[in-house]
Amino acid sequence: MDPRDNPYTPGAGTVPPALTGRDTELERFDVLLERLWRGRTAQSQIVTGLRGVGKTVLLNRFRELADERDWVTVEAEIHSRTELGTLMSRLCRRSLYSIDGPRRWGERARRAAEVLKAFTLTVDPAGSVTIGADVEAASGRGDSGLLSDDLTDVFVELGEAAKERKTGVLFLLDEIQFLPRADLEALILALHKTTQRQLPITLVGAGLPQIPKLAGEAKSYAERLFTFPKIGKLPERDAARALVEPAADLGVRVDAEAAAIALEFTEGYPYFLQELGSAVWDLAVDEHVTVADMRAALPLVERKLDDSFFLVRVERCTELELAYLRAMAELGAGPQKSGEVATTLGYSKSEELGPTRANLISKGLIYTPAHGLAEFTVPQFDRFLRRHMPLERRTPQRRSPGRRPERR
Repeated sequence: MDPRDNPYTPGAGTVPPALTGRDTELERFDVLLERLWRGRTAQSQIVTGLRGVGKTVLLNRFRELADERDWVTVEAEIHSRTELGTLMSRLCRRSLYSIDGPRRWGERARRAAEVLKAFTLTVDPAGSVTIGADVEAASGRGDSGLLSDDLTDVFVELGEAAKERKTGVLFLLDEIQFLPRADLEALILALHKTTQRQLPITLVGAGLPQIPKLAGEAKSYAERLFTFPKIGKLPERDAARALVEPAADLGVRVDAEAAAIALEFTEGYPYFLQELGSAVWDLAVDEHVTVADMRAALPLVERKLDDSFFLVRVERCTELELAYLRAMAELGAGPQKSGEVATTLGYSKSEELGPTRANLISKGLIYTPAHGLAEFTVPQFDRFLRRHMPLERRTPQRRSPGRRPERR
């Protein structure tokens, strides 16, 4: 079929033509905005899940829903080098200018601008973020140099300005697991104060499954400030709809047997479904996707995933980190005990591999669902590793009897 008509959207954060299986999350978000609009309190959200389950897709859909309600929305993706203070100064400036342009600033908006300017000069003395030449920096608000206190001052003033203009501010932060503990704590404290004052500011984030644990470690009341909706692979019915409905909308029929093969291969993971749907569309010769079409698409999709989705992750690893991942894959797809991974590699103690395990967690390749356990953050990663990497066990080095190591 004509690839120009291909309805599937394999990509990073691209909203699929049929967003299925996420009705509960969308409804909860709508309730969140409505409660804040009515001046009531509501918990912010951090969506968690593995790679490829649609966390970023949900954030993008949340932004669309907030835009429809005339909320101010600002978004960013966190990475390991993010300076939270500088980032938030930019996002808050954008929010304030969207709430009320400088030429129409009322008392609340101008006060927010003054506090924001003090904050910006504190976190970024070089002045890469400007507020306005006619705005004087506030004194005693937003300028203490303590990120948690200063960000709280900014959030409160921004919330008051939004309330005055009968709107709200939605911060959308992706990959939030990369925030250092101190930055996450500052963000939690600032949101906590706006919640106490019933101001229309909220944050919806997305990150890997370790986020609830990280947030709880940063601040013990995080579980009361946030909800942590966990999304994963789609139930069979919703996965089938995600594959079949986009084709049906264009007059193309997917055989039930072909769809069943697709669900078995993808295990219902949304990104894999989009890749397979796109591939089989381009392969099919007419408006009828058969079992033969689907089987012909499978090796093409597997090769594409291997060369991009999976490979980009292992290229960032050292040899020992790769060996650790391969040992996990040897044990299976689920959570694996650190001790068993070490034994598989030929080590006598898991502590010897502690730094390696920590590096893999910081790179976002594994996470710890419970103490002493590790699990892949990428679905089907174990299959990829077994396909392309041999398992190499450590060979213990033995000294010759009576020989001492040379001094250097």
